[in-house]
Amino acid sequence: MSVDQSVCAPLPVLGRDVLVPIVTGGEVTYAALDYAASAPALQRVWDDVAAYAPYYGSVHRGAGYLSQLSTDLFEQSRVTVAEFLGCRADDQVVFTRSTTDSLNLLAGAVPAGTKAYVFETEHHASLLPWRDADVTYLSAPRSPGEAVAALDAALAGREPGPALVCVTGASNVTGEIWPVRELAAAAHAHGARIVLDAAQLAPHHPVDVAELDVDWVAFSGHKLYAPFGSGVLAGRADWLREAEPYLAGGGASRKVARRGDGGVDVEWHETAARHEAGSPNVIGVYSIASACRALTEAGFDRLVEREQELVGRVRAGLAEVPEVKVLSLFGDDAPRVGVISFVVRGWNSSHFAAALSAEYGIGVRDGLFCAHPLVRTLLGDDRQEPGDCGGDASLNAIRVSFGAGTPDEHVDRFLAAVAELVRDGAKWNYRTENGRCVPAQD
Repeated sequence: MSVDQSVCAPLPVLGRDVLVPIVTGGEVTYAALDYAASAPALQRVWDDVAAYAPYYGSVHRGAGYLSQLSTDLFEQSRVTVAEFLGCRADDQVVFTRSTTDSLNLLAGAVPAGTKAYVFETEHHASLLPWRDADVTYLSAPRSPGEAVAALDAALAGREPGPALVCVTGASNVTGEIWPVRELAAAAHAHGARIVLDAAQLAPHHPVDVAELDVDWVAFSGHKLYAPFGSGVLAGRADWLREAEPYLAGGGASRKVARRGDGGVDVEWHETAARHEAGSPNVIGVYSIASACRALTEAGFDRLVEREQELVGRVRAGLAEVPEVKVLSLFGDDAPRVGVISFVVRGWNSSHFAAALSAEYGIGVRDGLFCAHPLVRTLLGDDRQEPGDCGGDASLNAIRVSFGAGTPDEHVDRFLAAVAELVRDGAKWNYRTENGRCVPAQD
């Protein structure tokens, strides 16, 4: 299957021409196929940040020109992100460090006595933050309909009081897209709210908060082609407005005054600033807004169409190698983004990923992908250790992921390398070091 580049070419990204050494000698152009961990920065984002950098200044507190300009840019970025997400008029957009930071912020803002409902299939960023809530963990469903039915049944039996459902938009392991709108309807039918972990969905597929009818959405800049450690929590204002600030300090407070008894009275902001204490990551925020504009202007639907062609090509290529097993919850027909995990019979996954890197210059990921319960469920293995590099025991899996900046050549080289490694074996010797496979010294 070939992609018509005249219809939609890959978006320019940083690092597309980087050369890396290979152990057998020489250099090759690096094939970055680990977008699910961190996507390369869009060239457009880098150019926008470079153009702004000389004008960088502190926000919200300065009378000088650069401070005023930076404040306008920071607040306009909030508007851009809200438009990108299809937020409702009264939603708040809070800037954070990452998806993990966003969900921990929300976890600290839930009312006392909140019941949380989380599928075991979640990334740890959305599986673990709900320490102050009464959490119900739901088993991995095997179809979208089963997911909705399981949530509906769990919510139907709950006691009265606040409740929150947390669900991924697209799995960081299988790439499968979850039935978010149907899950939101089930949550709301039982008086619960829902937060969408869109870390893997937003870079690959349009996310519309109002259309999906979710209460909050969280995502990370570094997966949306925007570096510098920034993230977003967007959605309903009431719980955020009523909660204690995520961090106490300057920027979150409107007024601080000493009391007669020597204490301090604080009046906190009721806007997004309530949870943005300290000097914000202005460049990180601007990079997210730049990425949102770039994806929108490129035509997100066209980008999705091209990525789906790449998904089909990768899945078809892997299907031609009998030793490869692709991991899936919902089956072959499930819609998915450019994230595919697999194991190779006879190979330790860490060994296979190391060989792809060292011998072919291809960057993928191996492991449990910060989704340990899900990967163990998919592998049907309760062992705690992955085994030695030279063996074939694989507690972990291999993940290939790609997106708007992926050239056809990278996908073709990956598929050829998989077939060659399975057929001929590795050309180099590898050893275990700190739990990972690495090339042995010649």
